[in-house]
Amino acid sequence: MKGLWKILILGGLNIGVFQALLFIAAYRLPGGVAATAGAIQPLLVGLFAWQILSLKPNKLSFISAIAGFIGVGLLVLEPSAKLDSIGIIAAIGGAVAMGLGTVLVKRWKPPVSLMVFTAWQLTVGGLILLPIALITEGTFTELTKTNLWGFIYLGLIGTGLAYALWFRGINILSPTAASYLGLLSPVVATFIGYVFLQETLTAIQLIGVATVLVSIVIGQQTSFPKNKKTSPASSSVKSTRKV
Repeated sequence: MKGLWKILILGGLNIGVFQALLFIAAYRLPGGVAATAGAIQPLLVGLFAWQILSLKPNKLSFISAIAGFIGVGLLVLEPSAKLDSIGIIAAIGGAVAMGLGTVLVKRWKPPVSLMVFTAWQLTVGGLILLPIALITEGTFTELTKTNLWGFIYLGLIGTGLAYALWFRGINILSPTAASYLGLLSPVVATFIGYVFLQETLTAIQLIGVATVLVSIVIGQQTSFPKNKKTSPASSSVKSTRKV
């Protein structure tokens, strides 16, 4: 099938490799450390887009990406956070895989509908992860109703719907602009904790939230190539040539 190898690569990067490394990082690292390491994705996407799509980022784009990384760190990192080398490598590796996959999705525009495109990637990623999971974890010994509802939510909402919206965003926006929106995840998680779990926010966390939001706004403004303006003189020359 034409283009099958592209689906294999995209499904492997965006689903198989990324999801595996994401959960390894989440298991071995405190949530704040994992989120901070993953916050380098806008910077990675900018570099990949430069090399693959010839979309050269400007200095302000680099600065906003670094600011977003720092903002997430201020928001979620704790002084007592412990580092694990395997977890750090997994978190950075996951960001690299997802960053490259994000740019390649834009490079290889699918000739099929968004839902079909998403379903194929999820299928490929699942087939990659299934044998690894069976070898390392084995089969389920017990599956409760709570586990089942958790799987349904993660499968349909947290993965299926989330990836469909993500790929749609990449199709509409530039890859770099879309990647900045991922920085909202720790902000939303913190907001939910504040509203529903009565968690308190420190001054440093509020500075982190503000830094992330400013970074996202600047990132959106600097991630689109500027259209070249055509002067009236050049327009008249072109129209004369057509005549």
